[in-house]
Amino acid sequence: MMAASPLLRSLLRKGGARTTSTTTHTTSSSTGTFHYYRPTITSSYLGLQTLAPPRRNMTSNNGNTAATSSNGNGVNRAHDFLYDEPPMPRLVTSTIPGPIARKKTQQLDKVWDAGSVNVMCDYENSVGNFIVDADGNTYLDVYAQIASIPLGYNNPHLLNAAISPEMVSALINRPAMGNFPTQTWHDILTQGILAVAPKGLNQVFTGMSGSDANETAYKAAFMYHQRRARARAANAAASALVEPTQEETDSCMNNQAPGSPNLSILSFKKGFHGRLFATLSTTRSKPIHKLDIPAFDWPQSSFPSLQYPLESHAQANHAEETRCLAELERTIVEWKLKAPVAAVVIEPIQSEGGDNHATPFFFKGVREITKKHEVLLIVDEVQTGVGATGKFWAHEHWGLDSPPDMVTFSKKAQTAGYYYGDKLLRPDKPYRQFNTWMGDPARALLFRTIVSEIKRDRLVEKTAATGDYLYAALHRLSTTYPDQILNLRGKGQGTFIAWDSPARDDFLLKMKYAGVNIGGSGATAVRLRPMLVFGERHADILVKAVERVVSGQISLPK
Repeated sequence: MMAASPLLRSLLRKGGARTTSTTTHTTSSSTGTFHYYRPTITSSYLGLQTLAPPRRNMTSNNGNTAATSSNGNGVNRAHDFLYDEPPMPRLVTSTIPGPIARKKTQQLDKVWDAGSVNVMCDYENSVGNFIVDADGNTYLDVYAQIASIPLGYNNPHLLNAAISPEMVSALINRPAMGNFPTQTWHDILTQGILAVAPKGLNQVFTGMSGSDANETAYKAAFMYHQRRARARAANAAASALVEPTQEETDSCMNNQAPGSPNLSILSFKKGFHGRLFATLSTTRSKPIHKLDIPAFDWPQSSFPSLQYPLESHAQANHAEETRCLAELERTIVEWKLKAPVAAVVIEPIQSEGGDNHATPFFFKGVREITKKHEVLLIVDEVQTGVGATGKFWAHEHWGLDSPPDMVTFSKKAQTAGYYYGDKLLRPDKPYRQFNTWMGDPARALLFRTIVSEIKRDRLVEKTAATGDYLYAALHRLSTTYPDQILNLRGKGQGTFIAWDSPARDDFLLKMKYAGVNIGGSGATAVRLRPMLVFGERHADILVKAVERVVSGQISLPK
């Protein structure tokens, strides 16, 4: 039994301060022998104990402290080993899912749609990069709740945040933020969400999910467009506030123009931006997401389909990106008479659509076109944001001369919303961009701790280095099994790596029997979405598992 289970139980036990003994664990690998420690409980508040920060002394075979060692690029390798992590995956059932997981899934399905359940999890006993299922099988998790876990399961610093007085208050006194924000909201935002704001964007609207973040960003784009349109019609400055006409206010109540204008958001083929009504209209990844749901008639444009390896197809890929840019501009122009494009929304890497990449040349061209035609640019960083690509925000790889107009975020942030800089993107009146919750201070508190941990442990730089290490290992494997690992992509993009598999779904299931929880995207892609605490040790486990599957060493039970 892993230590997380009694640890969590002790955290919820009422009473005064308790102190637990520190347990030292040792594991060995090619990188040396490391010691890691169970955190110690030291104090309490309202009967809830607080964890002391975990000890970071990890000693290698040669007697040096791992916390001061480096892999040659200045990035610490100590986090290859997390506290209480098992040394390897461990399977205890002959079939996956096992009998307990199957039973629990059947029970759940009687009251809740369990058709999409992948793993029935035991989170209390999951730790670090390893997830445990209901039967006790332990997997290396490189899917991480669909790219949403930044610091590992049962991270002690997040546990500290979770039982802090601030968190207790946020949870039991959840505020309707638009009307009754907590007096500490400014500090929570500036110390967390806004402390890592993309360059040039200094304000934020907080939401509940990635879909919500994009949906509200679209609303902001439409209000911005109409505000400027009214100013132009009145021969006023673009920043001028011109009141809507009576016809506009009357017609919008009947969902009619001019109050409900015929505007659009342009998205890209194979893109994914959520499952709410407006976001679903911009989602183009799979029919199952959209079928039977009414949708807006909005434009789409082609996203480049690159050939790999990139260095061998530079000329063809440049031509493809040039073609897509021409199509984008043509589409914006053509739709000016039908439903003018208020904003273009784009993912730095099309994630659900198959992990489709493009080069900085393409993204710079998109920005130039949107500025030329006075169309806003929304960069959807819901899945790519918060360090996974080796930059805090993936669009930092592009080297833009001017920032996007809005950047949406969620997943690893554990909260959601959109960043913006132009004050005209703030609605001209209260309640136009509003809901009861307008985000969640509890989740914002978690992100504040996540930001602190990322900065202190240089996890973005570490992820970049680990990604280089992992990509090189997978590239070597792809030369041995070129018919199994196709179109390897993500070089220089941290651990945001993917490839195509000729039998993708079969591969994903076999990887579970090799002890790895891994995901897919699009029709054929295998996508890696490990946590920011995923290190070279974990990469070695992953690559070995991939090799066992592609070499035919893993077979499925009959």
